[in-house]
Order: sequence, then C-alpha cells, then structure tokens
Amino acid sequence: MSQRFSSASVGPTLDVPVAPELHRACLSYWEVLAQSVSVIAPSTVPAAVLGLIFARSGNATWLSFLLGALGLVLVSLNINQFARRSASPGSLYSYISQGLTPTAGVLGGWALLFGYTLTGMATLCGFALVANVLLKQLLGTELPVIVLFAIGALGSFYIAFRDIQLSAKMMLVFEGLSLLCMLVLGAVIWSHKGLAVDTSQLQLEGATPSGALGGVVLVVFGFSGFESSTALGDEAKNPLESIPRSVLHSVLLAGVFFIVMSYLVVLGFEGNGMSLADSEAPLHTLASSMGWGRLGTAIDIGILLSFFSCTLASINSTARILFSMARHGLVSASLGHAHLENRTPHVAVALSALITFSVPSALYAGGVSAFACQGYLGTLCSFGFIIVYILISIAAPAYLWSINKLNRRAIACSVGGIAFMLLPLIGTVGIPGSELFPAPGAVGVLLVAIFLAYMAVGVGWIVLQRMRRPTMIVQMQNAIERVHRQFAHVREHALGPIGAERESSPPAE
Repeated sequence: MSQRFSSASVGPTLDVPVAPELHRACLSYWEVLAQSVSVIAPSTVPAAVLGLIFARSGNATWLSFLLGALGLVLVSLNINQFARRSASPGSLYSYISQGLTPTAGVLGGWALLFGYTLTGMATLCGFALVANVLLKQLLGTELPVIVLFAIGALGSFYIAFRDIQLSAKMMLVFEGLSLLCMLVLGAVIWSHKGLAVDTSQLQLEGATPSGALGGVVLVVFGFSGFESSTALGDEAKNPLESIPRSVLHSVLLAGVFFIVMSYLVVLGFEGNGMSLADSEAPLHTLASSMGWGRLGTAIDIGILLSFFSCTLASINSTARILFSMARHGLVSASLGHAHLENRTPHVAVALSALITFSVPSALYAGGVSAFACQGYLGTLCSFGFIIVYILISIAAPAYLWSINKLNRRAIACSVGGIAFMLLPLIGTVGIPGSELFPAPGAVGVLLVAIFLAYMAVGVGWIVLQRMRRPTMIVQMQNAIERVHRQFAHVREHALGPIGAERESSPPAE
C-alpha cells in the first residue's frame, strides 16, 4: 500500500505521495517575531518612504504613523481571533476559509501570494540598489544589477532551503543590527538638536486633516506583511501563543519605531536648508550633514541587510502558503513536499525564489530601471495585502458567530478594521475630483489593471478546478477542520472541555 500525506494540515487521505513533514515546533517566539518584522522591513521605511509621507502629512507625519498603527492593531486583533485557536502553514487563506467560504479563502490566498511575492521582488530591487551604492562608496566599483538580483535571490533561496531556524536567526540578527543603526542615528539627531522638543510637530503646525489621512495611505504600505508569522504554524513552538503575540507585537514595535524615527528625522531636517520631501537618501544625508558619514555607511549596510531579510522572509511565506495549498489539493502535489533532511518546503522555496528573481530581471532587461521596478512592484504588492486584510476583518466575526463566541468587542474590531482598510483601498483607486483621494495617473491605472487581471485569473482557475475536481473544496474544508480539531486539546486547558467543544462546533440551526 502506498503511503499518503499525514500532515496535520491535511484532512482525509489525499491521492498524493508522502513527503517528510516540516520541522515542527522548532522556532522560539523571537524567531517567529523575526519573520513578521522582516517582511515589514521597518528600517527601509524611514530610508525610502518617509519623504513621500512627509510630502503629504508635513508636521503630522508622526500622527499618520500613529493612526496607521492603531488601524492595523485592529486588523491584527481580527487575525488573532483565528491565530489563537489554530495554526498551519496556510496562513490567512486558511483563516478566511474558516470564517467565510473556501472559495473566498482561496482568493485570499491568491491575493496573499501576490503580496508576498511582489514584496520579495521589490526588496530584491532595493537590495541591488543599496549594494551598488555601498560598492561604489567602499570599492569604487559597481556590479551589474542582474548579477546582484541573482546574488540576493540565490542567497535567500539557499538559507530558506537549508533550515527555517537558520532563516529566522539570520533575519533576527540582520533586522536587529539594522534597527540599532537607525536608533543610533535618531539619538545623534536629537543630541545634535540639543535634546530639543519640536513643538511645531507636537502642535501639528501647518498640517491638515486631509494631509494626515493622505499620509496614512502610504503608512499602511509600510506595515504590510506584519501577519507573515502565521505561515509558520507547523514550525513555531506553542503556536497558539507565539504567533498571535508576534502578529500584534510586530505592529506595535514597528509602530513605535516609525513614530519615533519620523519625529526625529523631521526634526533633523528642520533649519538645515534641505528638504525631506525631496531627499532620495534622507538618513545618509542627515548623517553626513552632522559629520557622521561613517554612521551613514553603517546605516546603508543595515538597510542592505533589511532588504535581504525581507526578500528571504517573503520567500519563506510564499513557499509555505504554496506548500499548504498543495497539501489541500489546490496546486501541484510536488509543491507540498518537504526536504528529507532539511524539513523545508524545498520545491515551493525554489519556485518562489525563481519567480522573485525572474520578474524584476525581465523588467530590468526590458529597460525599466531597478529604482522604478522597486516602486512599481512595491505599489503592486500592497494591493494584495489590502484585499486580504479586508477579507480577514470580515471573516473574523463570521467565524466567531459560527462558534458562538461573537461579542460587541469583536464586532467593533471588525468594523474598525474594515473601515480603516478602506482608506488605502480608496486611496489606491482614487475618487474623481477629490483632493484627498485623487484619481491615479496612467501608471497607477495600469498597476490597478494588472492586479485586477491577476485576480481574474485566480477566479478563472478556481472555477476550472472546481469543474475538474468537484471534491476539491470538500477536501480543503476537511483539511482545515482537522487542523482546528488538532488544537482543541490546547484550547481545552484554557477554556475547559465545554468551551473547547463549543468552539469546535458550529451553532445548531
């Protein structure tokens, strides 16, 4: 008799050959947190996005970050309604399936794959750009951009293929060093300004409500990917504790960092004759203007490490969603294989890394600069996250209602999360004649059209698969339900046998 998959993420026996499981329960809380923080890549936001936010928000830049953090805390609470009850490599697509329908879940997974994959592509472009800046500073030379793409993609592939613990530890170290460099710069700026309190920022001088809200649209993009630790459901220790904590804490930590650094960087540019809104490298510019050029170089190295960590984390997330989909029978079974020794989803990792390398390389070969690629791909990736965050905020109360756990607080979090995520959605598509949410230009329209076409392909694929394999959705439902039952004994300790039983069963009709 042939063997079959026995993963906890699989329901009834599937007609696919057995493969080793992922390395179970090997990641500590800090290593799980590193995954979410790395996809956020907080060090890159002050370096690459802060000037754009300041151009809209002015002295309310710190307030835009505060509002963005509060809104995404609501989204994280909706995610955690699921994450503290079950965990699997399926990430949010499994959660959306539980709360809404399997079809909605698959579409959410399709959008999430788009978000993670394009995040990896955008940060790979950033890696190449910063690498050449450093090479020119330190060695007086540069490497071809596609060679740097290959170095970043191959390096990420090897680490993701080799060991998830190695990935997590490297991301933790790289992001830690990068954030440390940023905080040192912040301390230098404040000291250089005589530890002054910037009343113009605290009193929001010259800022407008429309400017602050306009900045929030860009702020949301800076937080994208905070939920990526949910893809480590099989590999996290105590996943029902470590994953929900990492989802919430990544937003809070990034939010505090963004607020502090935005306040200090805006303070640093005051009265020095330079414009933050027009600066392409604000942090390096500030460090050099204060006579700390070597710190500027250290910051560039930190940003390089952060870009690499984000590419690695994005490949890890993409691969685990593909792995879970394959074990649910939604994509090729080969993507559901784990390496015999490394216990990583090596086939899915290889495919994710190949796509991450190929698209920006093709665009660059076609005449699009790495800087432009970074901007286009970074904008596109946000579309996928916006859709997923809205779906999960809708799914949370529906799921809680099905297990008799819906309450006013959960409804408020859901309504608040949906309302908040409508800001970047409307900001993306625009409102004709609106100054706050202007209609996008030709490039913006093209990017929206690309995403809509991608989602249309996903809808067509689901329809075709359901016609070819009518039992596919049933298999997927059973697989997700099996994961939910697997964690029932964990919930029982916290809720008692009756509470756990009620959460595992839908209400009687």
